[in-house]
Amino acid sequence: MVATTARAGAVLLLVMMIVAAAEAHLQIGAYNETCPQVEEVVLKEMTAIVGKSPDLAGAVLRLFSVDCFVGGCEASILLDSTPNSTAEKDAPLNKGVRGFEVVDAIKAKLDAACPGVVSCADTLALAARDSIRLSKGPFIPLPTGRRDGNRSVAADVALNSPAPGATIADIIALFATKFNLTAKDVAVLSGAHTIGKALCSTVSPRLYNFGGQKGASDPTLDANYTATLRGECKPGDNATLVDLDPTTPTVFDTNYYTLVAGKRGLLSTDAALLLDPTTKAYVSAQANATSPDQFFADFAASFVAMSKLGALTHHNGEIRQVCSKINPPSPPSSANAAAVARSRHHLTATAGLLATLAAVALVL
Repeated sequence: MVATTARAGAVLLLVMMIVAAAEAHLQIGAYNETCPQVEEVVLKEMTAIVGKSPDLAGAVLRLFSVDCFVGGCEASILLDSTPNSTAEKDAPLNKGVRGFEVVDAIKAKLDAACPGVVSCADTLALAARDSIRLSKGPFIPLPTGRRDGNRSVAADVALNSPAPGATIADIIALFATKFNLTAKDVAVLSGAHTIGKALCSTVSPRLYNFGGQKGASDPTLDANYTATLRGECKPGDNATLVDLDPTTPTVFDTNYYTLVAGKRGLLSTDAALLLDPTTKAYVSAQANATSPDQFFADFAASFVAMSKLGALTHHNGEIRQVCSKINPPSPPSSANAAAVARSRHHLTATAGLLATLAAVALVL
């Protein structure tokens, strides 16, 4: 009986190993063999870009977040609209999303060094990671191996974003059900607002039309801060950019939490963190922290978790030639046909082996 159980366990382990081998996963150093200089190239380009325009660090970080929360981290936010379809980047909720040219510039450098190897999805992910590092935040070891998707539909944005008027409970539920992220992750990832800017159009309802009442301002917003923001964002101004963290706008630190705790969070979603026990406790802890170390560790963990959302790997997706367009169909060739045949043979053989092992496991 013991021997039979042991053999059954061994067969089950072998089946699991075969299945695992057939799946590809994100991993640290995925380009070690194919493009070992990838991280060096990205960091060099981001250093030059952020050196000239420091606010682009926050823009690229937001661009990556927006990408990951709609369909996964597969560079769908980078695709242009077509005559037959409006893409994510042109959805109303994505007005003001910036940094596309940064990804294009870095991708061009990577393709010059390693043609057709590094995906747009990994280019964006690494650029976002380095945005944090170059803003005096933590260095985050980031797994790579993402491939690019070919779907980008504007309607998907609203389906994966908090609805207008969403409560903090709604936001936490959205993160839990769609992304398997916790209330703590909500509070931690909101800390990305320590750098970057937002359009006046996103904050104006809190300044001039709160609750649908003309001229009313959000009473949960500090009165002095309201006056300052009204000076920056005039009624009807939808184009001006304002700092998310006006005290240290280009430094990745815990000052964001100090602002939120003091009722000076720019966005309604920032203010909402004070309305849930878990997120409020995290805001308070970081606002009173003497060191950013805990926030840095928490952010690194949540950032990596976010970076894995819906990632395409192995034979899924493609490596885009141009980040704003899906690749044109490849012309058929004898080499391609042979590759397909080999792939089908491998899948058939694997399926047969799995079936045989499963049958053996049942007998045992």
